[in-house]
Amino acid sequence: MPCIRYEEHKFSAGTSRVIEQANEILAEYEAQGFELTLRQLYSQFVARGLIANTQLEYKRLGSIINDGRLAGLIDWNRLVDRTRNLHRLSHWESPAEIVQICADTYRMDRWAGQRVRVEIWIEKEALAGIFERVADELDCPMFACRGYTSQSEMWSAGQRLRGYLKAKQKPVILHFGDHDPSGLDMTRDIRDRLAMFMGGVRLERLALNMDQVEEHTPPPNPAKTTDSRFEEYAAIYGNESWELDALEPALLAELVRTFVENIRNDAAWQAVEQLEAEGRRRLEQIASGMRT
Repeated sequence: MPCIRYEEHKFSAGTSRVIEQANEILAEYEAQGFELTLRQLYSQFVARGLIANTQLEYKRLGSIINDGRLAGLIDWNRLVDRTRNLHRLSHWESPAEIVQICADTYRMDRWAGQRVRVEIWIEKEALAGIFERVADELDCPMFACRGYTSQSEMWSAGQRLRGYLKAKQKPVILHFGDHDPSGLDMTRDIRDRLAMFMGGVRLERLALNMDQVEEHTPPPNPAKTTDSRFEEYAAIYGNESWELDALEPALLAELVRTFVENIRNDAAWQAVEQLEAEGRRRLEQIASGMRT
């Protein structure tokens, strides 16, 4: 738990309370196995009625969190930036070590033998960490669209999905995006362009949908009037929009899990799991023999 003090800060009672609330929220999500970005932490503050949903409050919270970390009051590991990462080569101390890691990470294709093949597509790269765990659990490829997907990436996706069809598997995309003029239109855009590149795909928009907005009451934002799709959106939904980030990570994961468990063939899935366990056991035996 690296709470490391680099600077001295004297905080007011109100600011200290914000730091306490941040630590409570971060600890809550850490216990569930999730790491939050600053934006996701802000969404939780707003959803719990702790601060107003304004850009000024977002900047104020960011400043408090920054000072709190520098003052050694907030764990540096509990907030992440998923848009900036270091690339470097991996290194191993011995051949036995890498064979053991192979054993630990050995995976077979759980979707082999299934009639469908599921991928998870999310609008925002910042939410990748929320979906990674359930995507790995269910052996589903995950794709961060980063808004409207580039033509190059969409074409590549179309070729990949065509490969599923050639293997006699029906591709299914689970799409997650904001409930705003562009966020809703992105679902339409994916469907239309994939129809052009590979003939069409089953696409399920699992969130964020209006029934979920009504049930979970995430904090609203003003819909962008500068969006070319605003008038059509406003005619149906009004002037408010909602961010996917505001939904509980556990809820998002459960949406994926429930859909996949309902669509897959469990007998075929378990057969692959058994073969995988046997392969992992054999690799562990090799690693053990190399250490002796």
